[in-house]
Amino acid sequence: MPTTNTIRFSQFNASLNRNADGQLITDLSTPNNAQAKAVAEIIQRNNPDILLVNEFDYVQGNPLQAVQLLQQNYLAVSQNGATPVNYPYFYIAPSNTGIASGFDLNNDGKVVTTPGATGYGDDAFGFGNFPGQYGMLLLSKYPIDTANIRTFQNFLWKDMPDSLLSTISTPNSNTPWYSSEEQNTLRLSSKSHWDVPIQVNGETIHVLVSHPTPPTFDGTEDRNGKRNHDEIRFWADYITPDKGDYIYDDAGKKGGVAAGSRFVIMGDQNADPVDGDSYDNAIRQLLQNPGINTNVIPTSLGAPQQAALQGGANVNQTGNANFDTADFADTVPGNLRTDYVLPSADLTISNSVVYWPANTDPNFPLVGTYNASLPGGFPSSDHRLVYADVEVGPTTAGKTIPDVGFLGQTILPTGFIPSGAAGTVNGVQTALGGLSGVAYDVAKNQFYAISDDRSQIAPARFYTFTTDPAKIATTGAAFTNVTPLKDANGNFFAINSLDPEGIALTNNGTVFIS
Repeated sequence: MPTTNTIRFSQFNASLNRNADGQLITDLSTPNNAQAKAVAEIIQRNNPDILLVNEFDYVQGNPLQAVQLLQQNYLAVSQNGATPVNYPYFYIAPSNTGIASGFDLNNDGKVVTTPGATGYGDDAFGFGNFPGQYGMLLLSKYPIDTANIRTFQNFLWKDMPDSLLSTISTPNSNTPWYSSEEQNTLRLSSKSHWDVPIQVNGETIHVLVSHPTPPTFDGTEDRNGKRNHDEIRFWADYITPDKGDYIYDDAGKKGGVAAGSRFVIMGDQNADPVDGDSYDNAIRQLLQNPGINTNVIPTSLGAPQQAALQGGANVNQTGNANFDTADFADTVPGNLRTDYVLPSADLTISNSVVYWPANTDPNFPLVGTYNASLPGGFPSSDHRLVYADVEVGPTTAGKTIPDVGFLGQTILPTGFIPSGAAGTVNGVQTALGGLSGVAYDVAKNQFYAISDDRSQIAPARFYTFTTDPAKIATTGAAFTNVTPLKDANGNFFAINSLDPEGIALTNNGTVFIS
């Protein structure tokens, strides 16, 4: 078992789903399936420590067999010189996909209960042609605490307070899309939600995994869009103190994750922060949650390149193409960011990547571009593997400070007065002013600071300075630069319009001002 403190958590919608129950076992029974080989090579070249595979069929007859075949015939065999990878621990469980509901959930006038028949997937608890299609698999190099796994496959959508279920109506009417009988049966998870505790370096990391339904393939009632929203909301409530009290797992235990628990949320969330068809920017429920570390956004060289080359809907998107994780149709919706690895705020991200090589990279054929002659249209998948390197290790015990006293203030003899547009009002030089936030750049051995004057004496300003913190009261600080803050149009902020109060520096050198 690895001993490093840097743990690679990864999410990959690998499209290892098949159209018939058991076909995945057939395809993995030999080491020659081209798509599985490409998937395995991508995994080997990225070498995650903990990997969620979305769209891996749960084969009811023998769910473990497909996992064992993937490991033995593909991951344990070098693909094009890549180093084989071994996952001694894994977890796989049933999925709501393809389980007949017994109701006409798509309101086409027919209740379809025969697997594979037209309309069967739309009437199932989660879309699927047979039970377990599009399931999930979690692979780990670290021990899984199987006794404390929580699954939420059977949690009913109606039991989420203020859910969007009751707002779904038949178009042009006030008639509920789902009858009361259907609402009393319909499960929230289109696949499932799992809380899988993993023992890493002496502590427990809760790996929270799911695969919400795509917010498409419906009508103006937006039943899938609203379900996607609430599937994402489930994790936002689960990790937020006092928000997840309503949640119950499949064993009947109630409540969210224990306060103070460390976690990583992983999955193909089928939601982009700004583009696509998600309801009310659903993924922002996680990206704007204070309990989640979003300081490092994974990027790639291939995503912006392909967005530019493919054009179409990509041209008019408002999101940053560098963040895309899926190569979707160029008509609608275009390429999107749908796949996420989101650690808790108390975990540090040292690196985060989308595995999408540029087309000049010798490994680009592993992801390729859409080709109608290939099963599924791509050499591996239309999604890209995403990972985050997370620092996990023993932490220093916390201390309780019973009392604190304010010692006073120091006026620094900086000898620095900003000049020019950066520090004048009506052409008159102004003093430094107060500083409301300071951050330290270890690599450059300098401090960053922001003015705290609500732009009363000059445009809001960003400073750099050096000092010896131990002697700052006597030796002062050497201010090296000042930059006025400007709006998106390149204009100074008006007096009294901006009051900077916080500044933070990320590991990749980005400065955030609030």
